[in-house]
Amino acid sequence: MTARRLRSLLFVPGDRPDRMEKALACGADALILDLEDAVAPERKAAARADVAAFLRGAAREVALFVRINPLDGGLADADLDAVAVARPDGWVLPKAEGSASVRDLIARLEARGDTSAPILLIATETPAAMFRLGEYAAVPERLAGITWGAEDLPAAIGAETSREADGSYTAPYHLARALTLFGAAAAGVAPIETVYPAFRDLEGLADYAARGARDGFTGMMAIHPAQVAVINAAFTPSDAAVAHARAVIAAFEANPGAGALSLDGRMIDGPHLKQAQRLLARI
Repeated sequence: MTARRLRSLLFVPGDRPDRMEKALACGADALILDLEDAVAPERKAAARADVAAFLRGAAREVALFVRINPLDGGLADADLDAVAVARPDGWVLPKAEGSASVRDLIARLEARGDTSAPILLIATETPAAMFRLGEYAAVPERLAGITWGAEDLPAAIGAETSREADGSYTAPYHLARALTLFGAAAAGVAPIETVYPAFRDLEGLADYAARGARDGFTGMMAIHPAQVAVINAAFTPSDAAVAHARAVIAAFEANPGAGALSLDGRMIDGPHLKQAQRLLARI
């Protein structure tokens, strides 16, 4: 598991080394060098070479993840053969379908000498995946987190769209989002919010990211460098929240036998203590 925080994870096309270099300075906690959707089939081989070269030369002040192609699509092994030797800081697995997918990827990585780089799962992209979000608690040791997506799933089931006219999700995709959050919590790993496609709408992004942080997500993926600062702000606890968390912990430390206490005129108990501890762990 990486010790780095993952508030913002910026996708960068794997066949655009110029963008990779620029992205290092955008403030993201991690870059996701993409060998899947961002790269046309005829560009896959060139993208693998570009990503491997970039990994060999880049300073690792920013975590560098690589999104490979799906395990069952005939391209993943070529991705791993080309890139694993350059030792990315983590991997992103699209179209994950439960613990078997994780074990499969781990076995392929270990066969190539990678025994430790963490894995971020995109865990809602197929109908079968939806029924397996509770399985990741069985394989948490190499998971960096679990995220979701609202683009592949509607295509897989024949839906016209995942969104209402106002841009909000329809009911099936609210379910996908919620199950991702709970599946990550059950596995004890970071829940990562999906992308906000309207990259010029920074006000809408701020509202969306704030809802994610409110609901329990600890980070979010981005598709444009302009989104990074907004996402970082949303998923960085405020000074007031940090001060309150410290006060909650201090109150229980001063009263070790208490089940419930009064703080600032309000009752606090065990769940409040757990929330405070988790918030401070994030910083």
